[in-house]
Amino acid sequence: MKLFVLILSRTDLLEELLDQWSRLGVTGATILNSTGMAATLSQSQKGSSSFFQSLTAALSLRDVESKTIFSLLSEEDVAKAMEGVELVLGDLSLPETGVAFTLPVDFLAGLPKYRPGD
Repeated sequence: MKLFVLILSRTDLLEELLDQWSRLGVTGATILNSTGMAATLSQSQKGSSSFFQSLTAALSLRDVESKTIFSLLSEEDVAKAMEGVELVLGDLSLPETGVAFTLPVDFLAGLPKYRPGD
């Protein structure tokens, strides 16, 4: 079992991504509004000349808000989730797309369909 995390910069593609995941059999996710550090610092220091404002301009941050998506997945479903991500967002190494990673899940309670070792 893995915790799949996607930080989605292209929030306009959220519904399309979720539809694609559904078609691929990836179900169940929690979606949170999120904001990156550089964008937050830049917004909090408007009107002053700062390193973070320069960084924000250099990175061409067009949206302050992103979406962070969490999903508990099997190894097989992680591959499906990434397939959906790449179909909708393309190459994540391109700017302003997103960041994806997994973390091992060593303990899980509250979801009866999952058992330890799944």
